[in-house]
Amino acid sequence: MDPVERAELVAGRGVRGSANQGGRRQVSIISEEAWEAAEEELGVAVDPAARRANVMVRGLDLENARGKLLRLGPCLIRVGGEVRPCERMDEAHEGLRNALRPHWRGGVFGEIVEGGTIAVGDPVAFVG
Repeated sequence: MDPVERAELVAGRGVRGSANQGGRRQVSIISEEAWEAAEEELGVAVDPAARRANVMVRGLDLENARGKLLRLGPCLIRVGGEVRPCERMDEAHEGLRNALRPHWRGGVFGEIVEGGTIAVGDPVAFVG
């Protein structure tokens, strides 16, 4: 997972260039604040790329967001549910899986309702 300044989200498909296309898990999103809480619990900084999420947002609590609509720049995403951390998290850093379990720290997945190009710094908020 390489950080990028821009990415294209394709409605009904996923992130352009991603292996996961279609289905309910078209995009995965983590919260910067939740990631930092997990790091604090571990007592060590871990590269967020280890989580392998498509998007990191700031200033938005993703816990219990199932069914909500999320506006990310020009895109609209329907949150499908929580991404539960798997054993690969412990491969990145021992204990990371458990640190990501509470409060949906592992992030959410969703379906792209309206696509477009997103960029670092785009506004993000729940709508409707």
